[in-house]
Amino acid sequence: MAGLNVNQCIVPRNFRLLEELEDGQKGGGDGTISWGLESDDDMSMTRWNGMIIGPPRSSYEGRIYSLKIECGSKYPDEPPNVKFVTRINMSGISGTGQVEKKGHAVLGRWQRVYTIKTVLIELKRAMQNKDNVKLSQPPEGATY
Repeated sequence: MAGLNVNQCIVPRNFRLLEELEDGQKGGGDGTISWGLESDDDMSMTRWNGMIIGPPRSSYEGRIYSLKIECGSKYPDEPPNVKFVTRINMSGISGTGQVEKKGHAVLGRWQRVYTIKTVLIELKRAMQNKDNVKLSQPPEGATY
């Protein structure tokens, strides 16, 4: 095994997603984000649910935002498809709740080391961006 660089080891998609699932089940977030499989019998680990609690001192404060996350067959080499289920007024989010890759660097400049957790953290951080923090929000509980 001479010459093998440990940093070059590529973890297969399903092993990677199993790690992410385990992290989510153990509460790997800070208590304001969470993620898990949409269905326990999704053996391909493609469809996920995410949740973000809006950050304090923002128009999102205290609200619970639900998201659908789809990890395609090329994940983690390509970013997941992310869509808000809960209506939200935020830059980089389409009128249907789709998180636009060009509007969020975490998706637009995706790196293999990023995870579902990374995406949720960055979306929560975007809620605190000066352009978003004061935006009026749809009625609580409204969905796409």
